[in-house]
Amino acid sequence: MMKIHRITSLGGGHGLFQTLRSARSLNIEHITAVVTVADDGGSSGRIRRELGQSPPGDLRMALAALTRDEPDGHLWEGVLQHRFGGTGALAGHAVGNLLLSGLTEYFGSQVQALDFVARTANCQGRVLPVCEQPLDIEADVSGLDDDPRIMLPVRGQVSVATTPGSVRRVRLIPDKPEACRAAVTAILDADVVTLGPGSWFTSVIPNLLVPGIVDALANTRAKKIVVLNLTAEPGETAGFSAERHIHMLSQHAPLLQVDRIIVDAATIPTQRERAQLARAAASLGAEVAFHDVQEAGTNRHDPAKLAAALVSECEKG
Repeated sequence: MMKIHRITSLGGGHGLFQTLRSARSLNIEHITAVVTVADDGGSSGRIRRELGQSPPGDLRMALAALTRDEPDGHLWEGVLQHRFGGTGALAGHAVGNLLLSGLTEYFGSQVQALDFVARTANCQGRVLPVCEQPLDIEADVSGLDDDPRIMLPVRGQVSVATTPGSVRRVRLIPDKPEACRAAVTAILDADVVTLGPGSWFTSVIPNLLVPGIVDALANTRAKKIVVLNLTAEPGETAGFSAERHIHMLSQHAPLLQVDRIIVDAATIPTQRERAQLARAAASLGAEVAFHDVQEAGTNRHDPAKLAAALVSECEKG
C-alpha cells in the first residue's frame, strides 16, 4: 500500500482547482500545483499586455484552491477571488491577480511572489508556473475554411478555446520554453503526479509541450495519473470522445507514459466504449480506472470523490 506524502498536480483553471481541493482534503504533506501560463483573456490578459508579466489568473485560482478549510482560509479565498466592479480601470480585475502582479514586480520573480502569498495566506501547498515566462498557444484548426481539409492557424488561449472549428494540434510560442526549475523538482520528488482534468488543448496539453516537464515526467518515480474530463467542451474539444482525448495526449507527447487514467464510470457506459478506451490507454502504458467522480448535477469533478479515487489507485501499488 502506498501512502501519498507528496503530490504534484499539472493543469490550469477550474479543473486544476478541483484536483487541488481533492489533495487538500487528504491532508497531504506537500502539495504542488504546476500551472500553465498562456491565458490572454480578461484580467490576466490585461495584466499581461500592460506589464509584460505571465498571466496570474490560473495561478491565483490554484492558490485559492489551497487555502485552508477554516475561517481565515475562507476569508483569503474570498479576497483572492474577489473582482472589482464598476466601469473604471480596475473593473473586472481580481484582487489576487493585482496582488500577484505587484509582488512579482516588487520581488522581480513570480515564483517568489507566489511563495509569499502562499505563506501569508497559510495555503496548504505551493503554486508554481510551468515556465517563468508568458506563453502563447497556437492551434491548427480545421473547419474554418470552405474546404474542410484546410487547416488554419489560430493564436491565443481564448481564441483556441472558443474556436468554432476543430482543433487538430497545438504548439507553444516560444517553441521549447525552459521549464520552471522548481516545477521540475516538484515532479521528480513527488509520490503522485496528476495531469488533468481541464481544458484539454489550453490547460492540460501545454504542460506536455515544455521539454523540461516531459523529461521530468519520464524520470520521476511517482505514480502518474491522468484525470480524464467528464465531457467534451464546447469549442476546443467539441465532439471528442474519451478515447480521442487520450490519443491527443500521445500525439502531442509521443514519449509520455502514465500509470492510470481515472474515468468517471457513468460517462463510459458500454463495454465497447470501455474496450476502445483501454486500447487507447495502453498506448500510454496505462490502465483505465473507473470511479464515480462526478459532482451531482454538474459537469465538475467532486473533490471528495476524486480524492477517494486517487487513494484507491495508489493503494493498488
